[in-house]
This record gives sequence, C-alpha cells and structure tokens, in this order.
Amino acid sequence: MSAPPLPANLKANPRLDRWVRFNPDRTVTVFSGKVELGQGIETAMAQIAAEELDVPLERVALVAGDTAAGPNEGFTAGSQSIEQGGTAMRAACAEVRKLFVEAAARRLEVGASELAVRDGTIEVPGTDHRTSYWDLASEVSLAREATGEAAPKPAASYSIRGKSVPRRDLPAKLAGAAYIHDMVLPGMVHARVLRPPTYSARLVAFDTDAVRRLPGVVSVVVNGNFVGVCAEREEQAVRALEAARSATRWDDPPVMPEPVEIRELLPRLPTETKTVFTKGTAGAATAKRLEATYSRPYLAHASIGPSCAAAVFEGGKLTVWTHAQGSFPLRGQVARVLGMKDEDVTVIHRDGAGCYGHNGADDAALDAALLARACGRPVLVQWTREDELAWAPFGSAMVVKLTAGLDAEGKVVDWRHELWSHSHVRRPSAGEGVNLLAAWHLDPPFAASTPRDAPYPPGTGDRNSVPLYDFPAQEVLYHFVAEMPLRVSALRSLGAYANVFAIESFMDELALAAGVDPVAFRLKHLADPRAKAVVEAAARAADWKPGAASDGVRGRGIAFARYKNSSAYFAVVAEVEVAEKIWLRRAFAAVDAGGVINPDGLRNQVEGGIVQAASWTLKEAVRWDRSRVLTRSWEDYPILKFDETPAIEVVVLDQPGSPGLGAGECAAGPTAAAIANALHHALGVRARDLPLTPERVAAAMESS
Repeated sequence: MSAPPLPANLKANPRLDRWVRFNPDRTVTVFSGKVELGQGIETAMAQIAAEELDVPLERVALVAGDTAAGPNEGFTAGSQSIEQGGTAMRAACAEVRKLFVEAAARRLEVGASELAVRDGTIEVPGTDHRTSYWDLASEVSLAREATGEAAPKPAASYSIRGKSVPRRDLPAKLAGAAYIHDMVLPGMVHARVLRPPTYSARLVAFDTDAVRRLPGVVSVVVNGNFVGVCAEREEQAVRALEAARSATRWDDPPVMPEPVEIRELLPRLPTETKTVFTKGTAGAATAKRLEATYSRPYLAHASIGPSCAAAVFEGGKLTVWTHAQGSFPLRGQVARVLGMKDEDVTVIHRDGAGCYGHNGADDAALDAALLARACGRPVLVQWTREDELAWAPFGSAMVVKLTAGLDAEGKVVDWRHELWSHSHVRRPSAGEGVNLLAAWHLDPPFAASTPRDAPYPPGTGDRNSVPLYDFPAQEVLYHFVAEMPLRVSALRSLGAYANVFAIESFMDELALAAGVDPVAFRLKHLADPRAKAVVEAAARAADWKPGAASDGVRGRGIAFARYKNSSAYFAVVAEVEVAEKIWLRRAFAAVDAGGVINPDGLRNQVEGGIVQAASWTLKEAVRWDRSRVLTRSWEDYPILKFDETPAIEVVVLDQPGSPGLGAGECAAGPTAAAIANALHHALGVRARDLPLTPERVAAAMESS
C-alpha cells in the first residue's frame, strides 16, 4: 500500500533538516515558515512538535520565518498556520521520530515495535536498554526527503496537544525585549524615510546640504521620490527628517476622487463582473421579497507600533530583520529591487506590533535594505505614526447588495448576493510587479502588480460571499473594481468581514419579516450539525430568550459564519448599550476549530478577533479629500480603547482527533453583524453602513 500524500507544505519543503534539528545540549529546534504575530502560533507549533517527538515542551525551541534556516511556507495568513503549517510540522516530526526509533532498534538489536520514547529517550520498557535522539544524531541524517510513511500519533495518546500552556511569546513582550523596534546591531545607525505628501506627488527640489550638515547625520539618500536619512542617534534622525521635510519642494496635483459614501463610490467605478456561485433556479412562489445594501469603508491596520525594520549589507550579502508575514516572498522582491540573487538575501522574522494583514512591515524592510546599502552601516528604520496610517495598505472598501424571497412558511427560497470590492491580494510576492512602496518611488520606478483577486474558494473579496445556509436557489456575483483610489491589500479576513456582516444582518431582517426568532431562523436554514452546534452554544452561553424585548437602551444580537466555509465555525451574541454612542458590553462566543492544540490560545484568538472587529465596526474609517489621506493620527483614526473593551466569554467545542481548523479570522464578520443586530434590537433601527458611529446611527434613525 502506498504512503498517504504529504501535507502540501511538507511536499513543498520535503527536506527533514529544514524542520527538525537535535542540539548537543539535549534540546530540539524545530523550524517553521509560519511566524508569531501575537496569535500564539509559536506555542502551538512547539506543542505539535513536542507531542510527535515525545519530548517535554521545555526542550523544544522554535525558529520561524528565517529564510536561511527554515521551510518556505509562504505567508502567515488566511488562518492557515495550523491547517497547513501545523499539519506539515506534525508529519515531519512523526517521520523524524520513526527514523530515530528504527535506528535505535538496529543499535539495540530489537524490533522497532518493542521500543518506547519518553523525554527523547528511546528504550525497551522495563530494561536498561536505551539510547536517545541526541546519542543517535550523528548516525541519523535528516538531509533526506520526507516520505509520508510515518503515521502521526492518535489523539487518544496526546499528553501535550489539547492542553492550555503559557504563551511563549509573552514574557519577552511584557518585558519590552521582543520587538524589532528595540533591536541594537553593532555600529548601527538610525534612519527615517521622508514620504511624499500624497500618492501623486513628485519631488521637484531638495536641499541635500541643509540636511547633511546636521549633527550626527551619516547619510542622505535621494533617488527619484525616495528620500532617506541616517544618523548616529535616533533623535538626530528625527531632527534630520523634519529638516528634510522643510528642504523639499513637491509637484502635488490633486488626483483623488471626491469623498462620497462608499455605497456610491464603488459601483460607479469600472468593474469586471464574474459569477462566483449559482445553485438552483429562482422562481418559487414568494410571500415577501426583501432587498438591502450594506457597506464597509477603507480600513487601516492601525498597528499600535508603527512599522520598523533592520538591515545589514556586507560583503555583497544582505540580511534584513522584519515583522512582515512572509519572509520568503519578501526576500524575492527585495532582491529584485536591489538587483541581487535571492540566495544573497536573508530575511529573518522578528516580533512587531500585531497587524494581521499587509501593513507597512514589508515596505519598511525595503527602506532598511536601500539605506543599509547606501550608507554602508547596519540600519534600523522606524516609520512615523503618520506614515503608518497614511501610507501602509488599507483593507478594501466594499459594497454588498442582497435580495431574498421568503415563502409563506417563512423560509428563504431564493438568495442573490452582489458585491463590489477592490483587490485584497497585493502583498509582495512572486510574479510580475513589485508591491513595495519605496520601489515605486525610485528612479526609474518599479511597476506594481496588476490588480487581481484570487478565485473562489476560498476567494478574497468574495470570501464568505456564499452563505452556508441551505437556500434552494442562490446566485453570487462579484463586481471587481480594479481602479483603486487608495492603496489596498490584505487585511484580516479579507472580504469575509463585509460579506458576513451583510449576510448576517440580512438574516435578521429576514427573520423579522418572517416573524421568527433570529436564532430559530438560522437553525431552520442550517443543515451542517457543527454549524448548528455553535449557534446553539453561543445562544445558550448568553441565556438567549426568544422574543425578549429591549428596554430601548440595551439590545442583543446573534450572528454566525464558518470562515471561508471550510475553516472554524463561529457564532457570537453581542450585548450593546446605546447612550452617546454604542457600547459593546458583553460578547458570548462559541467556536469549533476542530482538534484544538492550545485551548487558551484559541480563546485568545477569538477574544482578539472580537475586540478588533468591534473597533472596526464602531469606530474605524479612512477619510480623504481630493489630494490626500486625511486620517494620519489617533485623533483622526480612533480605535477601541481599553475601557471600551467588552467582557467576553468563549465556549470551545473541541473535536479531538479532527483536523485543526483555522480560527484567527473567524470572529470578524459575525461580530460586526451581531453588534448591528443588537443595535436594531435596542432601538429598532437598521444601520447598514459601517462604522456604526453616532452620526450614522442618527442618520439611519432619520431615514427609517
């Protein structure tokens, strides 16, 4: 019988020594292409490896996102770290264990089935016949390709997976020692980059000498519209940046579209339309027909710490430290811009402020590379808050128009979903174009990639546009808007945030029209038992009472989705209080992410997703005028504060032995819809345009 196929990421990186190494101090180093972004993946990967190798967790160290050492697993994105990276890690470690057990059997002259592994020691139980991974390390070469012939451990024998263990990344972060912003390299200079004032600005004149004369300035780099300064000390770099701002003159024509409502802007732009999904034929008798349009604005990543990177250029080789989410794809694009071979560039991941998407980290990495090569010394580049909010890619604005018919029994008989969106996949990667900011400002500039989106499933702008509900007739259309007035790329959950917000808001509107409780209405249209289970669990945790009336101030709403229709199942009940603004007071969530590695880590993911989605839903929107992006500070772009964070309860529906399902992005869309549904329950007003600010709620009340 042939071996089962290798997991995709292991098949792409089959050399076992790219995954596992046994060290002389009786520790184990495992390597991953999936990096820590605050989602606890470092801890989960170590648990997976320790379980399969039968070594204590404290013996396992993880190296992630290092192009010189580990596997190329692309981007840490799409809630795929456990689904793809974890599956590959498990299979690699299982095969390494098998190789060492077979080697031990030969040395001890017993059958492999007679051996047991405990704490890395391989022994014949009840005897003193034993050896270890470390004793055999010189005999067992891992410079070989995985075969897939080793069966991973069954769930019944787990002792490390499925346990809540402390997050490995937190101590250094809490001590202020983890972040790339605090790196110090020998002989390092501090650098800043002067960005153009607008997307269309062109540098006309620059007084280089005025900046170069300043104390501590080591180098001033001017290339096309790219201006960078390097100085011995950080405060000197800050002063040099301010001086450079005064020393420049720009040609700055206004080219931005008039700032209008998103629901008006996107449909008027040129589109490419495709059919995402069809099922059945509309035509059944309908008692009621409803239509509604929803929108989300452009959203910033708004990372608490602005982007940062370090670089060293020495002996024709470049090393870059970055908090970007794809070390290997970034390496290829940096090498292309600098005219270097990929193998002469090393990209190493270091912790940065969380972003969950394509923020300015990749751009800062190219900044550091360019300046390190120009000034001949190690460089640390720090972005400003203004640059982070104005120049990093945004999440695309979206418009969703829904139409559905109800029969006389209150069941949905046909469903139509139309969406308008820009691209969500403009990360720096292989293929044509360079998607790095400084590359566009050089002379000559590098062209960006052609705007496009990946096909469904899992989709990008159309992600989660196909409801999981059992509707007999469905049609989903995607109007792709290639023209982008603002720079956009990946932001947590991509199009799923807007699509699920629209679908789940509309489900409440349909339930009201049918005269059915929102929970019961969802259950009536769900066939998947695991989907039903999370809806029921969230309602139970919230003590949901059908038909419970609001007091005119407080309300509650529910929403559900399965992320990408293939990853984690998630349902949430939001409780809001409406005063001078909407306060999300409590959230009751239920999640089914398959076989759970670290229950506390999963809860962390869900809690963080709810908080971020609440911030998007209640506060965040990018604003612009005919010339520039206007949201350039926390005053212009407010985010949820600590005292606005809700109490959150998370119920985990574990499925031991089942494949792990990505959960990092499952909470975004349902949280938005649950808040909007709770607002309607509280005030009887339906707000369909995000964010749900007091002004928007007041406008919805006036139009209702």
